[in-house]
Amino acid sequence: MSRPSPEQCAEIARLHYAEHWKVGTIAAQLGLHPDVIENVLGVGKARAEASGPRPTLIEPYVDFVAQTLATYPTLRATRLYDMLRERGYRGGVRNLRQYVRGVRPRPRKEVYLRTEPLVGEQAQIDWAYVGKLTVDGTERALWLFVMVLAWSRALWGEFVIDLTVHSLCRSLVGAARAFGGVTRQWLFDNPKIVVLERRGDAVRFHPRLLELCGALRVQPRLCAVRRPEHKGRVERSIRYLRERFLAGRVITSVADGNRALARFIDDIGHARPDPALAPRTVGDAFADEKPRLLALPEAMPATELVVPANVDSQAFVRFDTNRYSVPTAFAHRALTLVANGELVRLLDGDTEVARHARSFGRRGVIELPAHRAALVAERRAARDLKGRDRLQHVAPDFHILVERWAERGHNLAIQVSRAIKLLDLYGDELFALAISEVVSRGLSDIGALALACDRLRRARNRPLPVDVDLPAHVVDRDVVPHDLEDYDE
Repeated sequence: MSRPSPEQCAEIARLHYAEHWKVGTIAAQLGLHPDVIENVLGVGKARAEASGPRPTLIEPYVDFVAQTLATYPTLRATRLYDMLRERGYRGGVRNLRQYVRGVRPRPRKEVYLRTEPLVGEQAQIDWAYVGKLTVDGTERALWLFVMVLAWSRALWGEFVIDLTVHSLCRSLVGAARAFGGVTRQWLFDNPKIVVLERRGDAVRFHPRLLELCGALRVQPRLCAVRRPEHKGRVERSIRYLRERFLAGRVITSVADGNRALARFIDDIGHARPDPALAPRTVGDAFADEKPRLLALPEAMPATELVVPANVDSQAFVRFDTNRYSVPTAFAHRALTLVANGELVRLLDGDTEVARHARSFGRRGVIELPAHRAALVAERRAARDLKGRDRLQHVAPDFHILVERWAERGHNLAIQVSRAIKLLDLYGDELFALAISEVVSRGLSDIGALALACDRLRRARNRPLPVDVDLPAHVVDRDVVPHDLEDYDE
């Protein structure tokens, strides 16, 4: 039932007390439920108080309902109805629902104790989803990593695409370098890249994160599950960045976004008044906190991903759906892949054999020109392709077409076989002219070569070539024509 407006309440009171209309008449004329009219007038409550409490079908079960709701405060009234029916209750579910609504225990609102962290004691870490970013033709999710020093509210952040434990460790080391030290605690939420398993207070952190914490002498800590208020400083900092930095701004690349974010933090973020120490700024508070941070080790721990990688038959290594080239000498071998946020390196033992800029696109091919040139040279030098010498002799430009096939990764044996078939069909002269035309137009498709051969044939009014593949035992003889009348109908 909807609540009546103030105008309707005034009209109900006037009709009842001035015009002496009955409740049912007012309800019919105003299109409202009679219970609404009684609630406005207060007659239903007065009638109930005058008559006193009436015995109901629920009364024998009130103790059971109270005990059940005390143990299970959020139990639905329909489930209670099923339980009472099994115990002899014959009332309706509507009455039970109204009764439960009045006696259900109300959750006690939690009272929070405000605590102030010690100087240099804690840093809070979280991520914020920013949106989609097009990288190398692929749309990827863009995230903002944020670390906030709990005492001074000094913050550091960077945009990231991959949310892996190695990305987390890179961001943590980047923040430590930016602050010039680390706090004694890192407070996280409960993402899978931080905690592998949690049962109550028993926590199993990711071993890669524990290794980094041990190297920097930091204690990892977790918020309670579904308690974001435990890391309120980083939550408020993320909201601040959304409203002051991200609002109305388009992030075109990770590098440009990180440069703009660093300028914003230095010029605006750390120049704002400190929420607890105003009129001092966040930068002033950080200047006091920085000497209290733990010193960084002389050699910062490595944060790169190091995994074994198999090289395929085309001298490529697959990583994060992309393919990275290596020298052809390492085809069918196992190398070591070392990756960070900017580079992908391939190692043979301690020797680096290939280095690429990391791509965060999907299903791309990242190839060094030197690797492709070596592969083309090897394929050009191969002598196991049938008919190559014959084709080169008829059409001197044929080697250019072969190079284009190799650059595009075509199967050279199949392409050469199809070219030989075209040579047999159209003859040396037309085939050589077609090769020159295709090469001059920058084409490489074997279909374009076939079309060029056929167009030159029609231009010279040559007969249509027919590819007749006869068995070896068939002797080529002239066919003697016969009169068709000799055949039966």
